[in-house]
Amino acid sequence: MRTFFKFVADVFAVALVFPAVCGYWAGAVLVGPQRAFPGWSQALSLLPGLSGVYLRRAFYRLALPRCGHGSVVSFGTVFSHASAEIGSKTYVGVFCCLGDVTLEDDVLVGSHVSITNGSRQHGIDRLDIPVREQPGVWPRVTVGRDSWIGDRAVVMADVGQHCVVGAGAVVTQAVPDYAIVVGVPARVAGWRDQPSETATSRPSDDREAVRRRVEIA
Repeated sequence: MRTFFKFVADVFAVALVFPAVCGYWAGAVLVGPQRAFPGWSQALSLLPGLSGVYLRRAFYRLALPRCGHGSVVSFGTVFSHASAEIGSKTYVGVFCCLGDVTLEDDVLVGSHVSITNGSRQHGIDRLDIPVREQPGVWPRVTVGRDSWIGDRAVVMADVGQHCVVGAGAVVTQAVPDYAIVVGVPARVAGWRDQPSETATSRPSDDREAVRRRVEIA
């Protein structure tokens, strides 16, 4: 019965956001999707509560290349790129900033997390030209399936599958599958497939509580 009511709520949400989606599509034709998309993401991020979760999911299903079923994008979270992808049963906490990213299935992202496209978005080699005018590099960042990013982490490189990124960590290099990384810059503290008493660092979120919020939505 709960599955049926979720389905009805998703359909209703699609109907409510369809005018906004049409507005985005029109803007994408006029100024391009990369200019049109961020404003809509910012506006929808301000919708509170469970209704906001459903309306954001409905919009992103129609606007992004992929937004999987059961995904949750929380209040205050914005996407800056129309090419971002969200997997099924993926949870993104409040006030996150996400760039050109792929979040695979079952990813958990804590609150106030920033996932940026690398650490070389602006050139800094020349002093006769302002930094804002120097070319940079914007690699796409992927967070692998069943990985967990802790509160206030900054991710600037790919994170593999089944990984844990500790709260406040700064990821500057690719994280291999099953790794538990902590610190600034992030370093491997353990492996999920090789339990160790010394690898006790965990993000600040309660994983089970987050999973319950995903299940409710």
